[in-house]
Amino acid sequence: MIITGKHLHRRTFLRGIGAAIALPMLDAMQPAFAAVTEPPVRLAFTYIPNGVTMKAWKPATTGADYELTRILQPLERFRNDLFVLSGLDHHNAESLGDGGGDHARAGACYLTGVHPKKTAGADIQSGISVDQIAAKALDSTTRLSSLELGCEDSRTVGGCDSGYSCAYTNSISWRAPQTPMPPETNPRVVFERLFGDQDFTLTPEARARKAAQRKSILDLVNNRAQRLAQDLGPADRHKVDEYLTGIRELEQRIALAEKDQHQFTPDMETPAGIPAAFSDYVKMMYDLQVLAFQSDATRVSTMLFGREASVRTYGEIGVSDPHHPISHHRNMPETIEKITKINTYHTSLFAYFLEKLRSTKDGDGSLLDHSMIVYGGAICDGNSHSHWDLPVLLAGRGDGQLKPGRHIAYPKGTPMTNLYLSLLERMNVKMDRLGDSTGQLEFLTEL
Repeated sequence: MIITGKHLHRRTFLRGIGAAIALPMLDAMQPAFAAVTEPPVRLAFTYIPNGVTMKAWKPATTGADYELTRILQPLERFRNDLFVLSGLDHHNAESLGDGGGDHARAGACYLTGVHPKKTAGADIQSGISVDQIAAKALDSTTRLSSLELGCEDSRTVGGCDSGYSCAYTNSISWRAPQTPMPPETNPRVVFERLFGDQDFTLTPEARARKAAQRKSILDLVNNRAQRLAQDLGPADRHKVDEYLTGIRELEQRIALAEKDQHQFTPDMETPAGIPAAFSDYVKMMYDLQVLAFQSDATRVSTMLFGREASVRTYGEIGVSDPHHPISHHRNMPETIEKITKINTYHTSLFAYFLEKLRSTKDGDGSLLDHSMIVYGGAICDGNSHSHWDLPVLLAGRGDGQLKPGRHIAYPKGTPMTNLYLSLLERMNVKMDRLGDSTGQLEFLTEL
């Protein structure tokens, strides 16, 4: 650390007309000769719909020497930063006498552990999700309490699955039992929520016209950034330059995507401004999360690769069949192969997120060192709609509170919500119970 004698407040912003950009953690934000402040812990969830091919997911052995399966192979370079967790269940996603609707229950139960009320009307009822519990506890520490992102347009009214409201299928985040937090699917809106002072009561068209009339967000604060750099040490100047360059590049990618409207998949509801290629779309949303964590705009995020019962096609990997129908594979080898390809493609995109986190410096480590990232879903096998022994990955070290690099198999019937209680504890959020939890998970901190 270089002691310059100058001290910036942690919540310093670069401000301009219509823009407010939070800075990453800098040496200059640490008072001279004061004790080093530990970086905050971040919590994120990535949801994959329609189940996985468990034979190609679950390792055959436990411990540190497990062999990565086909679906997990894209994550090989992160195995020391990663847990594979087996045996975790979502009992409250089962029918429990309510008949069909496994996809709706999976989405609603995933982060709440609560069996949702079966209704297609306005009287929806689920539970408060783990991300929103953390967001509420941290609300006074960041500009945004949380980010809810998605890569597939959705609706929250009407019925979507066997008498269940679309709110259950399309939202995994719940601020209150009757209040889902629908994901934002437009990268432009997310970007300006993070970095621009925008009037979100405007229509998308009006926002687009307003955006066209102003310069780049960074251009608006450029003079302020130059003056700030004069007062920083070399390391901080480099960090600010790297950070602002990342924002500018992302803004340019979003602007290009907004102009590229002709390659969208036919018959798919897509908001304006998203990239044509799914991989570019996912990476852009991951980049936004990295920037949000890096700037400490928020410490909590959720992202849906797709809503439950998604019918997205994946022509880029040679799978032109809609995702949900082929998840009912009826044990046909050719169909199972297609599902396995989709599952592997998803983990390869998750690897991109982990790489971005690992390569982004944060305090004395990286963002990945100071994060807890859960990846998985609430359906095990799409053919049977089972909700036990779910696909679960946990990445990151939680600022040294987690000891990854292992496959841990928990006893049959262990609630997924026990994992969530453990993660909340490591964010200093005390909870006795969440959904159907029975206590915290063992072995996450032990080698």
